[in-house]
Amino acid sequence: MTSLAWKINRLKLMGAPEVAWRVQQLLQKKASKLGIGLLRRVPAPQLTRMGQPFLAGDGRDTDSVALRAAADAVLAGRWNVFALLGAELGFPPQWNRDPKTGTVAPVTLGKQIDYRSEKVVGDIKYLWEPNRHLELVALAQAWKVTGEQRYADGARTLLQSWFEQCPYPMGVHWTSSLELALRLLNWACAWELLGGLASPLFQGEAGQRFLQQWLTAIYQHSHFISGYFSRHSSANNHLFGEYMGLFVASTVWPCWPESTRWQALARKGLEEEALKQNTPDGVNREQAVYYQHEVMDMMLLCQRIGQANGAGFSTAYLQRLERLAEFIAALMDVDGNVPMTGDADDAQMVRLAHEDGWHRYRSLLASCAVLFGRADFKRKASHFDDKNRWLFGVAGLQHWQALNGGLPEAPVLAFPEGGYFLLGSHFGTPDEVRLVADCAPLGYLSIAAHGHADALAFTLSVGGEELLIDPGTYAYHTQKKWRDYFRSTPAHNTIAVDGLDQSEIGGNFMWLKKANARMIAHETNSEVQVFEGEHDGYGRLADPVLHRRRIEFNFNNKCIVVKDILQCTNVHDIAVHWQFGESCDVSLVDGQVQVRGQRNGLRMMCTHGIPEVLCGSDTPPGGWISRRFDEKLPIASVAWRVQVHGTTEIVTRIELMPFASPANY
Repeated sequence: MTSLAWKINRLKLMGAPEVAWRVQQLLQKKASKLGIGLLRRVPAPQLTRMGQPFLAGDGRDTDSVALRAAADAVLAGRWNVFALLGAELGFPPQWNRDPKTGTVAPVTLGKQIDYRSEKVVGDIKYLWEPNRHLELVALAQAWKVTGEQRYADGARTLLQSWFEQCPYPMGVHWTSSLELALRLLNWACAWELLGGLASPLFQGEAGQRFLQQWLTAIYQHSHFISGYFSRHSSANNHLFGEYMGLFVASTVWPCWPESTRWQALARKGLEEEALKQNTPDGVNREQAVYYQHEVMDMMLLCQRIGQANGAGFSTAYLQRLERLAEFIAALMDVDGNVPMTGDADDAQMVRLAHEDGWHRYRSLLASCAVLFGRADFKRKASHFDDKNRWLFGVAGLQHWQALNGGLPEAPVLAFPEGGYFLLGSHFGTPDEVRLVADCAPLGYLSIAAHGHADALAFTLSVGGEELLIDPGTYAYHTQKKWRDYFRSTPAHNTIAVDGLDQSEIGGNFMWLKKANARMIAHETNSEVQVFEGEHDGYGRLADPVLHRRRIEFNFNNKCIVVKDILQCTNVHDIAVHWQFGESCDVSLVDGQVQVRGQRNGLRMMCTHGIPEVLCGSDTPPGGWISRRFDEKLPIASVAWRVQVHGTTEIVTRIELMPFASPANY
């Protein structure tokens, strides 16, 4: 999409107040070229005013082998950046060089750089990721655990090189306030792990110069964020993260006259956005499960830091975090799988755990088990991981051990405000069936940046094995073809009409006309459980089409019947799409789809059309799953295609069965 087309689409989604604010921001950027609005002097810090420690653990019981390996890899110049594993970036790296493309971004005034342009900066996700400084925390942890000076020296070298290569306000690392905020969070953790103001790194004349460099950069980051908050249609997780960064900085380093004002501003913003961006029943309004995890992590970390410094958060804030955890617990199947609904970018706010098999969602549930005394969260989490050992220490572990995690699972089955509904049986057991139906809004605010065109889609897990899946995200700023495919309607388990998406794409993080979904029925207290909903995404067609879907799950015979009703007048091409997990062997037999997983399987048949299979297809794109950012694997994607004339009901029957022998199929 051309820059002009993107700007026109973006303008369509703005109201008058946002247009006025954007003009003001543009003038502010132009004025910065003349030095207007830029920070000219950093006031001297009052070193007697420093925050209290917030990491309760000392790393004594963590996986020191894994931690040392992670820190040694950084010192050896080997970095993991999304799909680049063990990339030779050097130590210290070239902070303005994109690890993926090799493009070196210009070190000019940051706010004048077009970070969306691949020609200018390369792949901005890859460029920004190392600059969040999660690896700095690994070095600081390794020093804390081992006492080896090389890790502390490495942390100082990493920071000093960054200060030299990325001076305020120059370069692409001074463009996005969110990136500065995440850097501040990681700096705060590293600061504490390295000993705070008493760190041996600050001893002597050279150490004092380093201390002043670091504190100066902290002030510059805080000042920058306070002047460039994401507002209006951009006030999503970015705004939450910006408030987080400012809150963390003003709480850990409350040593400037502005610190009190910054903390009050950020704390108030976090309280407000926690309630705005998350529904009362626990669903993040961006309709992206991974971003829900990120927002939960921000809320958790801010609470821990605030509580340690007498600036904890309200009951309403904490209750909303607890509801968010309930939603994650309801989505998670018996093997720990969570549907990949909406966008995901693999980001971590801070990386405190390096143990093999670390599970981000279980880790959050373990945190919430301790924070709220929830034995049901402990059951789902199953493990008190290294991240929580650092956050909660021995007292947290004792609290965890006192919780009775052996109770049967009884998940919340309906999230009507968030738009998700569950059907299933034997939750938390090897015989579990867990179906999650999506009847949610497309996304948050006018651009719905991280939503996918997946209304009335559902995922299906049987015995902890994902059979019907959401394919994930794969790409963001680059590879438009794949960015569009992974968030398209044909990539999800729902119906596409006339080859179109339910909602209209306007840019990489922008939707124009949006499908509106609503729940009609949800019944789970009878032998046949029911979900029914509809959406109007195809109401924009010359002959409008209303899609209504009814899902019936028979508790006794483990059969799912999906009834898709297309209400229309004229002729339309209909495709009923299904995406299967990568462990599934999918075959077509006599017009039926037979699926064998590792332990379970299913037989699928449809009243209309003949099934077609795509597997790892580039043209047309189809049959892919992305478990990690910028990585994709082929899967079987099946579509039944039929032309309808007038209102039509299409019935798909899904018979579940354990994988015992081919005779079952």
